[in-house]
Amino acid sequence: MLSSIKSHIPGWSVLFQAFITLVVPLLIYRIYKALASLADDKLVSSGGASSMNASDNEEPPIHPISANYDTNIDKIRNTIGLNSDVVIRELTMGDAKIRAALIFVKGMQEDQLLKMEIMQMLRDTELPLPLIERLPTNSVHAISSMEELTKAILFGYLALVIDGRNEVLLINPPSGPARDITEPVSETLLRGSRIGFTEDININTAILRKQGVTENLQIRSYLVGHTIQKELAVVYLDQIVNPDLLREVTDRIEGIRLDYAAESGYIEQLIEDNYLSPFQQTQNTERPDRVMAALLEGRIAILLDGTPFALIVPVTFSMLLQSPEDYFERWMPGSLLRILRFLAAFIALMAPSLYISFISFHPGLIPTELALTIIETRQGVPFPSLIEVLILEISIEILREAGIRLPKPIGPAMGIVGGLVIGEAAVQAGIVSPFLVIVVAVTAISSFSIPMYSAGITLRLLRFVAMLFASILGMFGTILFFLLICCHLAKLKSFGVPYLTPLTPFRWSDWKDFFIRVPIFMMKRRPKLMKTMQNKRR
Repeated sequence: MLSSIKSHIPGWSVLFQAFITLVVPLLIYRIYKALASLADDKLVSSGGASSMNASDNEEPPIHPISANYDTNIDKIRNTIGLNSDVVIRELTMGDAKIRAALIFVKGMQEDQLLKMEIMQMLRDTELPLPLIERLPTNSVHAISSMEELTKAILFGYLALVIDGRNEVLLINPPSGPARDITEPVSETLLRGSRIGFTEDININTAILRKQGVTENLQIRSYLVGHTIQKELAVVYLDQIVNPDLLREVTDRIEGIRLDYAAESGYIEQLIEDNYLSPFQQTQNTERPDRVMAALLEGRIAILLDGTPFALIVPVTFSMLLQSPEDYFERWMPGSLLRILRFLAAFIALMAPSLYISFISFHPGLIPTELALTIIETRQGVPFPSLIEVLILEISIEILREAGIRLPKPIGPAMGIVGGLVIGEAAVQAGIVSPFLVIVVAVTAISSFSIPMYSAGITLRLLRFVAMLFASILGMFGTILFFLLICCHLAKLKSFGVPYLTPLTPFRWSDWKDFFIRVPIFMMKRRPKLMKTMQNKRR
């Protein structure tokens, strides 16, 4: 009787695997909760994202502009006049010899002809009273405080100071050097627009305006940065966007506290829902057509001056595997390409871990002839499967990173030749098996098929975690890792929108643009997950 009972008790290895399967998720969950609570404690102790120091809350003193010309010029010389690129061009107006000065920053006003016309007009004018109407430009407005004047000059405006007037005229917005409009580098297409965003936010907003004539396109401007300020624009379609979503986005933008926003990636990290998640919760793009398509779905775009990458919020996982070309082609080829991308994402994430699981723990699950072939190719390999995979995967990642950083003429060639040489040399040296070279090569190619580069980085990172799970628990670990990722994605949200929508929560109507793309005439409604003001597409 006792021996019969003992025969039904699993061995120590099975019990250990079951114990690890139970403990690992609980441990990960506890670590996650501890990190989240630590972040919340820091946020509370600092007064929250929207709070500022007492010195920040104090209103800066306002110094009005004096009617005395010498006083104004002396203040300007003692503040920003010490900069070598600030030019103060003094002159006299007409026969009355009224003193005036044009103040600007070198390189921020490219229209030299306009400066010459203004200077000539000032020398010939008799009275300064109708001056605004006589200036050869329509972009003129007056300011009355020295703080506004300092900021405007450094920002690139042309300032006109006139003796006897207690206000200064700002002429012509800044128009410094800008890169020409070119094709997006990170999102190339065979069919579609060749226009991409530039680093000038004014050009970017103009590009969006030129996508089509509509009075609903709204652009709100903000200044972000405490030490160095940059312009940020929130773009949406007025009659479509959900007001609650717009309010949430603007609240997070207004709560940003940092010295300098060098790139839109700074904004992305400060407004995302969960900073502990490896998955991006905003979509970055250089393509205006992608931005406009997102706006028509009720999403919101965020543009930052100084970068060609715009942010789209909220984002779902399926958006990261979609390409604008899916809609430019007919629905059957577009659907096939999209299904291939989902398959490629799964291969890029799970292929090495499945290899480790089958080779090290479950060779019986492989067909006999294939198993014999793999065993034969692994003869003489001195490392276990995990070390073998790590050697090749890390080499491929280093080659990929080196190919990006090298100059364009030699970068792609070095990546291809280096991969072939290292793979062949590793096989000849007996460090790795030929079958593993095929697995790693298919994995690398699959990761290249993902349209969003940032999403590919996430899968590359998680691939190593999956390999670690597989090396400890075999197929149990691989399945456990996949379930943990699915649970995390099911819980993750982007600006209140579930990340796996329309898979969960299930919305059958939104499946028309999920794994497959149905014909355009059947896509009559906007995604329900966005809760837009206008559900029907017109």
